[in-house]
Amino acid sequence: MSETLDLFVIGGGVNGAGIARDAAGRGLRVALAEKGDLAQATSSASSKLIHGGLRYLEFYEFRLVRESLAERDNLLAAMPHIAWPVRFVLPHHAGLRPRWMLRSGLFLYDRLGGRGLPGTKQIDLGQHPAGALLADRFRTGFEYSDAWVDDARLVVLNARDAVLRGATVMTRAKVVATARHATHWEINVERDGQIETHRARQLVNAAGPWAGDLSDMTGTPHKLRLVRGSHIVIPRLPGHDQPYILQGQDGRIVFLIPYEDDYTLIGTTEADQDTPPETAECSPDEAAYLVGFVNEYLKTPISTDDIVWTYSGVRPLIDTEGDNRSASRDYELAYDATGGAPVLTVLGGKLTTYRKLAESALEKMGQGGTWTAGAPLPGGTFDRGAGPRLIGEWRARYPFLTEPWARRMLRSYGTETETIFGGATELGDLGRDFGATLSEAEVKFLIRHEFAMTAEDVLWRRSKLGLRLDPEQVRALADYMEGAQAAA
Repeated sequence: MSETLDLFVIGGGVNGAGIARDAAGRGLRVALAEKGDLAQATSSASSKLIHGGLRYLEFYEFRLVRESLAERDNLLAAMPHIAWPVRFVLPHHAGLRPRWMLRSGLFLYDRLGGRGLPGTKQIDLGQHPAGALLADRFRTGFEYSDAWVDDARLVVLNARDAVLRGATVMTRAKVVATARHATHWEINVERDGQIETHRARQLVNAAGPWAGDLSDMTGTPHKLRLVRGSHIVIPRLPGHDQPYILQGQDGRIVFLIPYEDDYTLIGTTEADQDTPPETAECSPDEAAYLVGFVNEYLKTPISTDDIVWTYSGVRPLIDTEGDNRSASRDYELAYDATGGAPVLTVLGGKLTTYRKLAESALEKMGQGGTWTAGAPLPGGTFDRGAGPRLIGEWRARYPFLTEPWARRMLRSYGTETETIFGGATELGDLGRDFGATLSEAEVKFLIRHEFAMTAEDVLWRRSKLGLRLDPEQVRALADYMEGAQAAA
């Protein structure tokens, strides 16, 4: 049995990784166990936004929106490589919410969010470039600010920073039993076919959609509502340079977002998930719903035949009134110290508020001294405006580097790009070429520093290069990763 830790975190999604990072930065002895890969479930299956949630205003969740917008600014400051501001276009649909209502909601959204990003303005879609994508009947709209984030990399970088600050992060490590004692927890973890026992003074259940099941194991049962959100990806629509937020006849909204340079991301749906979270996938009905939804707006319709990839995530929501739209995106931190050593269970939450949630969790556990607001994640130690300069310097230093490749590296690794490339002077210095600018040097970095163990980890969470590699290239990478694991 290992030494007694201050904190043991179960769950390697954004909340678990965020709590582990915050705790390690306060000098606590921390371990985190994730049964699969980091961000393998909900935290890599979002709409990739850090935003206040414009539609939450309709449900009077003003505190959540205000907190989320404040966090948007904090996160943009801390991660200029993986998050950046965007200007959303909201077309006015004559049969739905009136213009005055949209204008009033956006005015309130701006005020709740402070002055960190440009404010809302009304636009003439007949003249604005964003109107070219839309059917001619959409003449008026609004443009407002929010932000984009690479969700899976957000999780990985929080875990990486936690390790740099002294934490232990274990992936492919399933918690199979817990035992509560007066002064500590004993946690049995199955890893590599072996059972390890860890001991900690406090336990955190941050298992996302599995938090309810895990709470039964810890003897502190909680119930969550599991709601599936699905997305589809199609080739980039012509002239699609800004994201759109579209209103539906059913009262829902769908995002239409430029994605990975050559694609358009469309989502999300909202349906109860009645089977285990790991079985979630975009159903044919959900794909057809998203296609029909956006075709209400597009000048040139799309079809389900255009879909190149789909993904689904299960949101663990706090159920309020039984209707999907009333299930809150807020979070609750259930702290129980009555039956022995304390346990904190994370219920609900959203990507945008993960840092504040972690801060609040540590406060619940009696830890003072906040530090994470604005603290850069690995690779984020540069001013946002310096991105073009960095790309120029790298292209001069590494003659093999193309503009799109340099941009991908900046938006994935920031200043750690220089660690990956090292002293390379020609392409061959980076080792094997797996395709789509994925080099052996990059893969080795992901294995050594970012917990990657399989080709799927590399292609769908550390990057989205799975959209670009052909089956033969994927097999070659899989063989390489298997060899690396065998040698480890």
